[in-house]
Amino acid sequence: MKINIINKSSNALPHYETIASAGMDLRAHLENDIVLPPMERVIIPTGLFMELPVGYEAQVRPRSGLAAKHGLTVLNSPGTVDADYRGEIGVILVNLSNTAFTIKNGERIAQMVIAKHDRAEWEEVQSLSDTSRGTGGFGSTGRK
Repeated sequence: MKINIINKSSNALPHYETIASAGMDLRAHLENDIVLPPMERVIIPTGLFMELPVGYEAQVRPRSGLAAKHGLTVLNSPGTVDADYRGEIGVILVNLSNTAFTIKNGERIAQMVIAKHDRAEWEEVQSLSDTSRGTGGFGSTGRK
């Protein structure tokens, strides 16, 4: 599948690192470094604008290395870029660590997965089918 994209940054286009990669790294498009203090959040621009086909979304997800090593994650994970959005892709990063983190231009800040999706059509009913789980939720099938 080909996707129309505009790149206003000096970074290369997102690409798959390996043949089996699901996500492509998104890079920061910054004029100046941004220092992200502990427990603060910021929207980082990427310089990317794209035109997804209807029936697809781009999911913006954390990078595991930034999360594990530095406590940085994508706040609304996964963030969704809809097919009719034409603005710049931004990444909402939050610093969950106790140490400030400096984000530099070109730094890999998140990953993006292109995913097909369906549109649901609701059918309102008076009851639902029974299952062995029933109404148990929020950890009901896990550790007690």
